[in-house]
Amino acid sequence: MKKCCKKYSNLCSNFSPVLELVDSSNCTSRRCLSNVLIDKNLLSQPQNDSCTQEVRVPILEYQTLEVNTKQLHLLILLQASIEWEDPELAWDTSVYKFDEVILPVDKIWTPELFVTNAITSTLKHSSANVLVYSNGTVKDNLIINAEVNCEVNLFNYPFAYDVCPVAVQAWGTDKCGTTLKFGDLILTDNSHGDWQTVDADLQKKRDDRNYIHVELKLKSTNPFLTLMLPSYLIIFVDIVSFALPLRGGGRNAFKVTLVLSFTLFINILNSQLPGDSECSPIIRPHFCICLIFLVVSMVVSMLTTRLSLEGQLVFCCWSKGSAPKITENKEQNEDEEIKADISTIQPNGSENSQILRKVAKYLETHETNEAEKERQHKFADMLDKTFFWIYFLGGLGYLVIMTVIMLNYKCEVNHFDFWHN
Repeated sequence: MKKCCKKYSNLCSNFSPVLELVDSSNCTSRRCLSNVLIDKNLLSQPQNDSCTQEVRVPILEYQTLEVNTKQLHLLILLQASIEWEDPELAWDTSVYKFDEVILPVDKIWTPELFVTNAITSTLKHSSANVLVYSNGTVKDNLIINAEVNCEVNLFNYPFAYDVCPVAVQAWGTDKCGTTLKFGDLILTDNSHGDWQTVDADLQKKRDDRNYIHVELKLKSTNPFLTLMLPSYLIIFVDIVSFALPLRGGGRNAFKVTLVLSFTLFINILNSQLPGDSECSPIIRPHFCICLIFLVVSMVVSMLTTRLSLEGQLVFCCWSKGSAPKITENKEQNEDEEIKADISTIQPNGSENSQILRKVAKYLETHETNEAEKERQHKFADMLDKTFFWIYFLGGLGYLVIMTVIMLNYKCEVNHFDFWHN
């Protein structure tokens, strides 16, 4: 043929398209087979009498990338090996002696998988090519990155444990479209940050609703050490502070410091606390209750200190507040007069007896005042000890009950509200 073309070049040039067609029809290489299949331009879904196309997913790999407790979002990575039948991509192995051929992924129809309850999702092929077998079977690999809206139950934070469904589906409507048949689910790299993926398995709500049942558990060590333990220790230190003397003001100053420190602690760690959800984290009211405990303890300590020193709690009325001072000044003047009499008057007869009476009266008044102050102090001390035991038992009981609730109580959340029917 080449010799003929050299001899009759003008004639061959006129029939070159026909010659190329004849040459291509005799080409049986893989590339020629690939070009033949590409030329079919099969970009639509394979059609059959049932109007559905089954896509098999023999292997599906799941990985949790991040759990956003502020926005209640779950970042995931899915890698799926898929295969399906396209009869129009089959060929006769007696003509083309190959069982498989590689085709560009954008030259034929490929199914799309998506996450139903995802806020954002990206789908891409792991390669620019797919593998096609002689019987029309096509194999491909997909990678899906998705941000799933998951109402994680954070009521028990930092001992949170919950499940999150990841609904994986393909396009379909009015009994037409693509159906998925899943095989094995593989959980990879199950620990990221403070959250651990305990388990993941494939389940169904109905035949066309497949989802991955993901069990999540918070690693409680870090949030417990940074959030819960400091609140427990501050309450413990506040209880121990009752060992400080009631008088002198040292205890009150210490308790005021505790209240201010705990308030600052809450403000600093507010960014680490989880966001609100249907089941709001109980750690938020826990901090409020701890702050109430500290404030009540501080106020009671201040009142008992005043009761020990002044003998009364009324301090808003001027008349009542000034009366003890007038009495005290009067007694002080009398004491000074007595001392002056003792130092200036020489004792003789009746004057001596008068001085003795004044001295006796002074000593009696002094003893009475000291006895009254001691009585006030004992009464205030008794109230202080009574409140200590109430505070100790109440604080200890509260911490135990709160810990038990955090560990055992289960708040129910409807995770399937994205499926409306």
